[in-house]
Amino acid sequence: MSPRKPQLSFWQIWNMSFGFLGIQFGFALQGGFMSKIFLNLGAEPHDIPGLWIAAPLAGLIVQPIIGYLSDRTWSTRYGRRKPYFLVGAILASIALFYMPYSPLLWIAAGSLLLLDASINISMEPFRALVADKLDESQRSYGFLVQTLIIGIGTWVASQLPRFVTYLGASDVAPDGIIASNIKIAFAIGAAVFLISIIYTIYTTDEYPPENIDEFYKEKEATKGFTHAVKDIIGNIINMPLTMKKLGVVQFFSWFAFFTMWSMATPAITSHVYNTPSPVSENFDLQNQTDKLKYEKETAAFNKSADLAGSAMGTYGLSSMVFAFILSFITSKKTINRKYVHMVSLLLGGVGFCAMYFATTTAHLNGCYALIGIAWGSILSLPYAMLSSSIDPKKMGVFMGLFNMFIVLPQIVAAIGGINLLSSMFGAGDINPMLLAGSSLILAGFFNMLITNKKAIRYQPETNV
Repeated sequence: MSPRKPQLSFWQIWNMSFGFLGIQFGFALQGGFMSKIFLNLGAEPHDIPGLWIAAPLAGLIVQPIIGYLSDRTWSTRYGRRKPYFLVGAILASIALFYMPYSPLLWIAAGSLLLLDASINISMEPFRALVADKLDESQRSYGFLVQTLIIGIGTWVASQLPRFVTYLGASDVAPDGIIASNIKIAFAIGAAVFLISIIYTIYTTDEYPPENIDEFYKEKEATKGFTHAVKDIIGNIINMPLTMKKLGVVQFFSWFAFFTMWSMATPAITSHVYNTPSPVSENFDLQNQTDKLKYEKETAAFNKSADLAGSAMGTYGLSSMVFAFILSFITSKKTINRKYVHMVSLLLGGVGFCAMYFATTTAHLNGCYALIGIAWGSILSLPYAMLSSSIDPKKMGVFMGLFNMFIVLPQIVAAIGGINLLSSMFGAGDINPMLLAGSSLILAGFFNMLITNKKAIRYQPETNV
């Protein structure tokens, strides 16, 4: 049985998780404004899920590989997970900066692939680092502090386009060009990404493998590409039962959030603000009257899209409050992770469904506040439950493989799942959000599958 690890203070956990601020800046800008970029470059709303497919494909490939490699990495100077933080941060910062300068739709979709792959290089080791550094008694607390930082990043990044517009940047641009406020926001996100990762690297030390001689011996005996592939496939086949059950919950949870990220902008601009993205082919742009009408509708769409993206940031603020409260509780006592997660997902599902009745930004903020509770739970409790159910020596690779249950639902959604299943609710523009709500409610009830007592509630006496 592994010895218990020293208890870390709040600020030690904060420092080791601070890099997630930058990671979430990247994800929030991508999630809140990528669909707007696609629409500005000429995409139709029904094309958007397919354009987003690059993001989950990148995660599916990158995360298991990075997890496997980081498990087998150790340097007294650079550590185990930190080299991957830095490489991913440099690549993601470059991709974030250049994303809004994409001149064509296919270039924007390709840039999204590069951005998401780079973010995943940094993100996966952060999940493993929490489990590496913290004793099991602090796992829930650690992942919730991480979620607190993620919530801050989500909210701040989502407000950036409106903030820089307030400072004087333009929120309008010619057809096929991304507005300056989006370009500046993405540039700020790129800087925050790199700086926050560097902060974590310089303030956090990593523990060496428990038996360093055995670590190097095993690494030497199992080196090579062929063995890596066999090992990853073997871990998929022999995946712990609790991990599979959590995977079902994750599948429906992430289907819901991918639907939100890809479809909230067209759904909300049309249903709530009545300003859908105008289609240039429907206007005779050589006719001055038509041209002025098209420009007016484009300007109205851009403003409502920024409002929709800003409102989406509320779920980050809500998740931050949720994580703050729950991290305080978990620092003092244990919780029933299963039931807390179930209730949180159900509340998020209600938030999505309530968008059907939203008519103002204030209504949207209320919906996103409920969604944020689900988001805060998704980013913490499944990982806390998983880390209590797997071999610590394979923490990185299993955290990476767990990502399959995040990216597979996104791929299903992108290749037609959203368009097909949304049609079951009728022809309304808001229907993708009703689909997201239904999926999240299903995810909540699937928590009843989880029966592993150690995953549900950490018991200190089991580690004594």
